[in-house]
Amino acid sequence: MNYDRVKDAIYPGTGDAEDFSYARVERLLACVRGEPVTDFAGAIGFEQFSDRVQPHSPGLASRLWYGGGSLRSAQWAGEHGMNFLTSSVVKAEESEDFAEIQLSHVRAFRAAHPLGSAARVSQGLVVIPTDSASPSQRQKYVAYAEERTPRTRSPQGPARMMFAPDIVGTSAEIAERLSEHVAFREIDEVAFALPFTFEHDDYVQILTDMAAHLGPALGWKPAAR
Repeated sequence: MNYDRVKDAIYPGTGDAEDFSYARVERLLACVRGEPVTDFAGAIGFEQFSDRVQPHSPGLASRLWYGGGSLRSAQWAGEHGMNFLTSSVVKAEESEDFAEIQLSHVRAFRAAHPLGSAARVSQGLVVIPTDSASPSQRQKYVAYAEERTPRTRSPQGPARMMFAPDIVGTSAEIAERLSEHVAFREIDEVAFALPFTFEHDDYVQILTDMAAHLGPALGWKPAAR
């Protein structure tokens, strides 16, 4: 949104020429996969030179994630064998129902991916459990969500971006809401994003409730030590 304000600091001299297309990601994937980047490999004096980016990690490319908000991005990520993150922002192309849009992205990604229904998808959402929250924390969380709710009701801006509503409540209430979310029912992983503006004690409370209450309510178990 503010690229024109920061481009000269981030890309001095090249801000207007930067390539943010899929081709840029394809070049990264090619380098990570170990495809040649030069026609020379060998020694010059005592220095050894490789024809690919080093160090090379076989399989790393299949572990990379692509965050997409459009139907084309979902298809593209699947075609290129990446994992897919569908977050709380999507483009309203086929519908104005956030969950239905997100579901279409998940299905388009898996339809295009070599692994099909086994391809990894992570759903990003903002949820705020209140199981152990104080009354003042609950009031803060509800006010935060209410301030952000208007943008979730209709597509925003020329790109028609849709935002997912934040979910505030007890872990049982959040789990029930998620069980009704058509996209959530088709994914195996979820990434809960934390609000940006809270205090340290708020994050401790939220993360503790996620680990102690919300995770188990969704079927999650901590890894064995």
